Amino acid sequence: MAAKIKYADVEVGTELPAQSFPVTRATLVQYAGASGDFNPIHWNEKFAVEVGLPDVIAHGMFTMAEAVRVVTDWLGDPGAVVEYGVRFTKPVVVPNDDEGALVEVSGKVAVLLDDNRVRVDLVATSAGQKVLGMSRAVVQLA
Repeated sequence: MAAKIKYADVEVGTELPAQSFPVTRATLVQYAGASGDFNPIHWNEKFAVEVGLPDVIAHGMFTMAEAVRVVTDWLGDPGAVVEYGVRFTKPVVVPNDDEGALVEVSGKVAVLLDDNRVRVDLVATSAGQKVLGMSRAVVQLA
């Protein structure tokens, strides 16, 4: 695969299609099984509250992975992501109801780099709070 987006077709400020990602307790259990991260703060409400959290929270790496989907879907090739990093600023609190939480992600091209690469900056929020800071991906365009 190769990125479907051409370097010549983007400029600083080009917006990527925003996406929303639902997160339920079932999602967290599935992620825990896939990742091997069974920390009880991600599935046991009593434990999460006892350690000072407002409720069960989503795995940070899960939140990070969901956010970069905005970039990989835009590119059409996950292999075109050269570099990706975030700072975890707030947890995604996942209530035990039918709705869970929603992670909303937007992105835009922030810097044009050499060799057909660009830096994309992402904004990820949940319940009106920014949950990832300094969320940036360097990607290789066609």
